[in-house]
Amino acid sequence: MEHVRDAYTSVAGLYIDLFGAGDKVHADDLALIGRHLAGTPGPVLDLGCGPGHLTAHLRSLGVEAIGVDLVPEFIAHARATHPDGDYRVGSLTDVAFADGSVTGILAWYSLIHMPPPALDRVLASFGRLLAPGGRLVIGFFTGDVVGAFDHKVTTAYRWPPGELAARLSAAGFTEVERLLRAVDPAHRPHCAIAAVYGDRDSP
Repeated sequence: MEHVRDAYTSVAGLYIDLFGAGDKVHADDLALIGRHLAGTPGPVLDLGCGPGHLTAHLRSLGVEAIGVDLVPEFIAHARATHPDGDYRVGSLTDVAFADGSVTGILAWYSLIHMPPPALDRVLASFGRLLAPGGRLVIGFFTGDVVGAFDHKVTTAYRWPPGELAARLSAAGFTEVERLLRAVDPAHRPHCAIAAVYGDRDSP
């Protein structure tokens, strides 16, 4: 993931200006995140937290949210902007938390640069981190087939929602909600999926 870190480091200031606040996130997306991650009884990881705005949003809902990102500039901004938060430099492919120790994971566009052959391994690692019944919310770009496109920062990948849902199922997750964003000329097609790991009835 070093090339992803370096690419975002090179545009960190611009990215923070464009996307680094909760009011830049669509209200429907904030509502979905809140429905599935608010009220969780333990730590929730915001993996690929960027400038930390969604971590802060979760904390405002009473969630024990921890932001993790590869880019030191993002973490420095998050700590300065949200000094009561918990932000750490780290990789979503090597998360320094014990197995079964978290109750939720937010991966909001943080998997879009993951090459498709690596996705199953990352989803399996999410499952190991989560306690049974833990929640996962993923935001991603959609398309008719899995494929790369020229993202403004570095190469990213589109996923058909059904294909990503199948990958989640193979990793032990059960989809509980799907949100498709209406397509308009100014935005790429978008989807978010909320899923439960293992026994969905577990506390």
